[in-house]
Amino acid sequence: MGSYVQGDNDEAVPVYQSGAEVLQKLQEKCQAAAAAMYSSVVGGIILDPAMMVLPVDDHMVHRGHGVFDTAMLLDGCLYELDPHLDRFLRSAARARIAAPFPRATLRSILIQMTAASGCRKGSIRYWLSAGPGDFLLSPKGCPSPAFYAVVIPADYEQCRGGVRAVTTSVPMKPPLFATTKNVNYLPNVLSIMDAEDRGAFASVWVDEQGHVAEGPMVNVAFVTPGRELVLPEFDRILSGCTARRLLALAPRLVEDGRLAAVTTRNITAEEAKRSVEMAFVGSGLPVLPIVEWDDQPIGDGKVGELMLALSDLLWEDMKSGPDRIAVPYN
Repeated sequence: MGSYVQGDNDEAVPVYQSGAEVLQKLQEKCQAAAAAMYSSVVGGIILDPAMMVLPVDDHMVHRGHGVFDTAMLLDGCLYELDPHLDRFLRSAARARIAAPFPRATLRSILIQMTAASGCRKGSIRYWLSAGPGDFLLSPKGCPSPAFYAVVIPADYEQCRGGVRAVTTSVPMKPPLFATTKNVNYLPNVLSIMDAEDRGAFASVWVDEQGHVAEGPMVNVAFVTPGRELVLPEFDRILSGCTARRLLALAPRLVEDGRLAAVTTRNITAEEAKRSVEMAFVGSGLPVLPIVEWDDQPIGDGKVGELMLALSDLLWEDMKSGPDRIAVPYN
């Protein structure tokens, strides 16, 4: 048992003398949210949830100097791992963080970690940071970058119901930070809290020119009265892997006459609110219809057939498409 330090009229604070004492406390309090973790600091895969921790002197922890990405896990297969990993490394380059391993090694670690977890449905999330070192602003005191990853079990399903959205007053990120998937998510957190406070599922950012940007964790898509599928340009917002896959699959609805065109372009909030259908687009959804925006119905205020058809295309791609990696479970 740890000793205690107590000042005048203060509650005694335990002082733990050994790692075993700390581990015991962590195990008592830990509520497992991850099925496995990889840490390059430890140099391996961790299955004890109490030990899935980061050094407090990691530059990502105390300075926000880190990037991350996510890939979905469905039916024991990782979906679009390679596009997400490519974006991850582009973000790392912008953040001036060199990966501690080659891309092929990072990929292998993620697959092995997923296999070790035994999880067959959920997601994996992975981070690259400047690494542990000191508590200064510059990463010069960090001897080497760190790579972390976790497997997050989740029984997610295809979204088919409609939700409400609101325009947020939280300032959006400048393009450099919006297009780099970095760990500085305070604007995103405040934006989603703003939406929840107003009874909505999520919010939408509109830039200073009045153009629709993105949601706090998703892209946004619209079907115009002329049956054109429109997604905002990716030059000032995050290039969503699921959004790009949607753009690749959607021409099938043009071929069968249900859509007139598929495009990315600037779209004002005023024009967007006249859309007949609207949706959030993101990895775990993959398409979530929006039936109301800022208390104004989108179209007839009901879930539209085209967004459901696009959702079906993506969901089928997740379940049986070409960009799936079967995890080699033992």
